[in-house]
Amino acid sequence: MNDTRTLLADTCTRLFTDQVTPALIESAEKGAWPAALWQMLEENGLTLPQIPESRGGAGGAWGDAHVVLAACGRFAVPLPVAETMIGAWLLSESGLDVPLGPLTVAPVRPADRLSLARAGAGWALDGVAGRVPWGAAAGHVVVAADSDDGPMIALVARGSAKVEPDVNLALEPRDTLGWSGARVLNAALVGAGLPADALSSAGALARSAQMAGGLEYLLSQSVKYVTERVQFGRPLASFQAIQHQLALLAGHTAAAGIAAQKGFAAMDAGDAGFEIACAKIRTGEAAGLGAGIAHQCHGAIGFTYEHSLHFVTRRLWSWRAEFGAEVHWAAALGREVAARGADALWPYLTSR
Repeated sequence: MNDTRTLLADTCTRLFTDQVTPALIESAEKGAWPAALWQMLEENGLTLPQIPESRGGAGGAWGDAHVVLAACGRFAVPLPVAETMIGAWLLSESGLDVPLGPLTVAPVRPADRLSLARAGAGWALDGVAGRVPWGAAAGHVVVAADSDDGPMIALVARGSAKVEPDVNLALEPRDTLGWSGARVLNAALVGAGLPADALSSAGALARSAQMAGGLEYLLSQSVKYVTERVQFGRPLASFQAIQHQLALLAGHTAAAGIAAQKGFAAMDAGDAGFEIACAKIRTGEAAGLGAGIAHQCHGAIGFTYEHSLHFVTRRLWSWRAEFGAEVHWAAALGREVAARGADALWPYLTSR
């Protein structure tokens, strides 16, 4: 990690330690919007780290976004930071201006389709998108839609869709948005530098970083708890079974962190499809196993609402299913490998 990213990580840690309290997370889960926290994120340049300065961003790289998103996962930040980064990237790469405020993206499910049609001098949007993160709360929605001219990226204002509110297991908003001839603020053909699956790939990559950060929290909290908790006259950490579980958790955490970091490095290099699939698979597997180990180490206390462990484990269980679960990306990876042929597999792996 270079000096800039070290400074960025320190900024995230200080800000989130001070501001992202259990009370704030509980309030957000009950529907309150953490407006003050969002303003602090924007003022510190944490919402658009990888967006060019000419588009209103910080002018950094995807590696900088990785630092922020991992911290968001570690502290269970209840805001659409990942979605704002992805939406801003889609807009910027398509030559569109990025508005201030929180963004979300749609559609996030492979089966959902949106369409744009000419409406006078502009465009009108039709379709339904389910499970949209913060669909009703975000100031704008960045949509990927089909049109007669080809695939397009468009910006839609809040309030233009019919909203059916819903939440995921972590009580984060996952709303259904329906548009019927809704006017869009701006639209353009998908940027030449964007892959066909840009939205889902970027979403999977962002969730990988968040899960890797969440696993870091589980490991540190589990080590702290078993060191302090005494049972049968001995700290829990002195029992071999606990040590074995912590070693497994540490291994999964390290593997997930490296997989996510590699994915972001590949994004900066311009060819990340393989690494994103690997990152989402590995972090998803680690999230499921790691959450189980953390709860086992904490015993009954870890299952109570008063303990902070569930704020992260519920998010891990939710995030692993979003933007494609492990089975989705494993199938995509398998098809890619099969298309190259058996003889190309080893040379391709060693060249990454």
